[in-house]
Amino acid sequence: MKFRALKYTFVYLVPIVVSLSIWADSLWTYFAVFFVFGIIPAIELFTHASTYNLTEIEEEIAKNDQLYDWLLYLLVPAQYALLLFFLFEIRQSQNLPLYLLIGKISAFGMACGILGINAAHELGHRSTSYEQTMSKMLLLTTLYMHFFIEHNRGHHKNVSTDADPASSRYGETVYAFYFRSIWGSWISAWRLEAKRLAKKGLPFWSVHNQMLRFQIIQLLLIAGIGIGFGLLTLLCFLAAATIGFLLLETVNYIEHYGLRRKKKGDIYERVLPVHSWNSNHPIGRLALLELSRHSDHHYMASRKYQILRHFDQSPQMPTGYPGMMILALIPPLWFAVMHRQINKYKQMQVGEALA
Repeated sequence: MKFRALKYTFVYLVPIVVSLSIWADSLWTYFAVFFVFGIIPAIELFTHASTYNLTEIEEEIAKNDQLYDWLLYLLVPAQYALLLFFLFEIRQSQNLPLYLLIGKISAFGMACGILGINAAHELGHRSTSYEQTMSKMLLLTTLYMHFFIEHNRGHHKNVSTDADPASSRYGETVYAFYFRSIWGSWISAWRLEAKRLAKKGLPFWSVHNQMLRFQIIQLLLIAGIGIGFGLLTLLCFLAAATIGFLLLETVNYIEHYGLRRKKKGDIYERVLPVHSWNSNHPIGRLALLELSRHSDHHYMASRKYQILRHFDQSPQMPTGYPGMMILALIPPLWFAVMHRQINKYKQMQVGEALA
């Protein structure tokens, strides 16, 4: 158990690969994209998914081992170091061909999605103010701070229902989902914050409104980059941040596709492991800090990443999250694979009910 946490140092390959890609002035600048969506999915095609769960004693030890926390916390300075490196590199690369600029943008975009949002997601579920502050800091680097509000107070409450903009529907393409989820989640965050303020008797137009503060902080960052690094660097940053939140929305799309909670009168059944797609493929689990064990995360959102469990009854994806994200971008293939998975899962549930 002493060294088990060290396997999560794999996530630090991402900032290493991203920094090398930002630095490169050749086609190697696309290596970060190739690593995340080429090498990792290829490996996961030939690796077996592990359904192993920690024992109760192992869980307790892992839960209280601060090494897991520090591996998470250190991603914050790593992301900010990448941000600064990216800004300075773009400012010095004004005369580079467009295809090389796009490579650098896509490299930092990988960092925005994997470090900026995925690590922020884990930290945002923590109970301490300093961990939640770190979550907001990471979300700032991809201009998606409203995720902190909507995900925790909206998505987890309404997941796998039509009331949740971040739960994809059966037959919906990822491209249609982007428009619905991005806009719907932003609007939902405003409504959730307005409801919180009204409940506390606080004015909407005040410093108490987190959404107002988030927009101002993000605008200040944009203005600071524009003034300090120039218009081209700002445009490249905005493009990279967009890649970051599109990666998040693609993950949102695959996590709950076609799964719905049953409604009893006006109330939905509680969130269960059957309402999220799971993947136990090892490389994606390490790179995404166990995000792909998503069924347990929604079943009990307070569980730390290192102790998330596999459930036999949760629907399983045929490969890891990176591979499934690629598949989602090709709707006919996605529908062919996932509709077969959904039918197979429904038959399994019927079989269990009849047994």
